[in-house]
Amino acid sequence: MKTATALTLTAVLLATTAPVSAETLRWARSGDALTLDPHAQNEGPTHTIRHQMYEPLIIRDVTGAFEPALATDWAPSADDPNVWVFNLRQGVKFHDGSDFTAEDVVFSFERAKQPNSDMKELIGSITEVRAVGEYQIEMVTDGPNPILPSNLTNLFIMDKGWTEANNTVNVQDFEGGEITFATTNANGTGPYVLQSREPDVKTTMVRNEAYWGRDQFPLEVSEIIYTPIQNAATRVAALLSGEVDFLQDMPVQDLERVNSADGLVVKKAPQNRVIFFGMNQGADDIEADNIDGKNPLADVRVRKAMSMAINRDAIQTVVMRGQSQPAGMIAPPFVNGWTAEMDAESSTDMEAAKALMAEAGYGDGFSIRLDCPNDRYVNDEAICQAAVGMLGQIGVTVNLDAIPKAQHFPKITDGKTDFYMLGWGVPTYDSEYIFNFLVHGRESDIGTWNGTGFDNDEIDAKIKSLASNTDLEARNADIASIWRVVQDEALYIPIHHQVLNWGMAEKVGIEVDPEDQPKVKYFTMN
Repeated sequence: MKTATALTLTAVLLATTAPVSAETLRWARSGDALTLDPHAQNEGPTHTIRHQMYEPLIIRDVTGAFEPALATDWAPSADDPNVWVFNLRQGVKFHDGSDFTAEDVVFSFERAKQPNSDMKELIGSITEVRAVGEYQIEMVTDGPNPILPSNLTNLFIMDKGWTEANNTVNVQDFEGGEITFATTNANGTGPYVLQSREPDVKTTMVRNEAYWGRDQFPLEVSEIIYTPIQNAATRVAALLSGEVDFLQDMPVQDLERVNSADGLVVKKAPQNRVIFFGMNQGADDIEADNIDGKNPLADVRVRKAMSMAINRDAIQTVVMRGQSQPAGMIAPPFVNGWTAEMDAESSTDMEAAKALMAEAGYGDGFSIRLDCPNDRYVNDEAICQAAVGMLGQIGVTVNLDAIPKAQHFPKITDGKTDFYMLGWGVPTYDSEYIFNFLVHGRESDIGTWNGTGFDNDEIDAKIKSLASNTDLEARNADIASIWRVVQDEALYIPIHHQVLNWGMAEKVGIEVDPEDQPKVKYFTMN
């Protein structure tokens, strides 16, 4: 695979830039999609690129509301509360010209349940997907699931025949470093067709002139040139010079500069994402510290002390230039189960933190490695650097290891990190999504991003019951009780809720959506 460093990316852009067409969108952000395999990674920027080429049954529009995609309508069965019925869009074709049918949906859901799939938690309650006609499918769930559609907005549908013909029936083993045909090739039903891809350098897509929604959406962009640019200064320079029309991951220090530039505008909105640190409390001993035979993170007093040492207001003011909202829980305010009271529970108190450290037997402190991405979240490495200094004030000496997200995320899913940064968006707008990935004990098909080692049978059972609890009042009470345990056990150290800033040429017409998932079919170019 071809690569380019941040220092050479401007040269790459200049060398490959053709005269700008009114219908060409030159799009950049800090990192690339990790893979094009629709089911290998459940990661925001990766989904965003795939959304241009692949489609799920249901999407969310720019307001967050449901919108039909490959399904035209859906509802629980009148005969069986454990069944959802989806009517599929007819006359849709994949990019290679093959017909989209119920067979492709059944195949895609079976594929998404494979062990290497990072999407399996979303459909864990589904016991069977069956075709009951060429354009109708039924999803059978393990008990009634009232929020099932919320779990499907990033579950992309593949062409069964194309997948089989290209020997990519099995989901890519991303953590194992596997490369398959689906890693760098795509054949979806979406509004844009993959023309070329150089991972970490450039991806080009062209408009699907046979798209089923050609007359329903603006689809004014005829070509997308997507360029990942890790270096913040280089990203902004590309926007200011006109090499880029649309920029995600705007550096907060450059917002005013870009917004005041002729022909450019910055649009902002709260994001449905929270940034936090995870700690491995489950191991008897950990490798990343200097304490032999013990795990300081296993003591809740240490975890609480570390949280107390983080000055979220200082991070908001100095690191984020006001572009964040300090958090006290790992649920964004958009999510069912979030409360203002719990979100205000994290406070900075150095003296109390030092007292807790001493009480836990670590008055002299300890050292530990913090694993951090440097190309995923807004100012991710700078946030980690700030935390290093803050934790040092209570005797926790932190050795920072900041690396690209493609190397960082497997450390979490493979259990190879003891102290790490992670950000979490909640596309279902419900706490069950957070619990399934981050709180439930790690098993083959659930808890896959829970690097804390927390494993509580009673909590696990309560989490699994959420999928089939149709008594919403009782369900919300269970959600609140699970959150109380998460808070009291200090499973994570919440930092802040992100604020989105998109920089763009004035000719680009799009509003910021809380998922940070722009869908180019909605864009206008004036």
